[in-house]
Amino acid sequence: MPSTSDLAQLRHANVSGRIPVVLVHGAWLLPSSWERWADVFEEAGFAPILPAWPADEAADHFAGLIGALERRPAVVGHGAGGLLTQIIAGRGLACAAVAISPSPFPPVLPPPRSPARGSGTVPLTYERFHHAFANAVGEEEARRLYETFVVPALQAPATDFGPWSEYDATAKDRGPLLLISGELDRIVPWAAAHASYERQAHNEQHLTEIIELPGRSHSLTVDSGWREVCGTALTFIQRFVEP
Repeated sequence: MPSTSDLAQLRHANVSGRIPVVLVHGAWLLPSSWERWADVFEEAGFAPILPAWPADEAADHFAGLIGALERRPAVVGHGAGGLLTQIIAGRGLACAAVAISPSPFPPVLPPPRSPARGSGTVPLTYERFHHAFANAVGEEEARRLYETFVVPALQAPATDFGPWSEYDATAKDRGPLLLISGELDRIVPWAAAHASYERQAHNEQHLTEIIELPGRSHSLTVDSGWREVCGTALTFIQRFVEP
């Protein structure tokens, strides 16, 4: 069931008449981690939507949200949200998609879940966060990011994303897709991101691109360099979508 906030965002997007952009967060973060991105996309003429993860099967949940939109959205996701972005695009639900540091197929990170239905908390200590998540920034910024954005992720099985056997990277209605990798990402290193790209590049109907951003880690969507990543995603989407 969509949250009150999600429903309000869907209504706002439909009333605005603008093309929506759905921003899907990953493990250990919340929808609010996209707020600065939402401001940029709104200024560019899009209607941003920052949905929360559901307590049950994620792909069907987000497909239902998108089905309530009057215009097919662009979709941007990070981490586990980047994996889900590819699944959504593969279902033909996105006019363009950007997967940032996407979790591999199947996911190796716990997707976010409702505390009431989770099967176990997966905490992220500051030490682990700085070492693996925000290793490209200094101590002061890492501490600030941890205190501002990080929450415990709740363990959920990979099946919460949807049945893998039904996912088809070669779908004719997938739409253009960009994958973004951080050079210093220790959670989703280049090899993992490129493996996702190679899977997606089998799609002969739509453009698939990948870019590696130098000096960036897994925190690239929220740290002080977020504008570069946001701008890269926005520029790609604007190549195919007129807001």
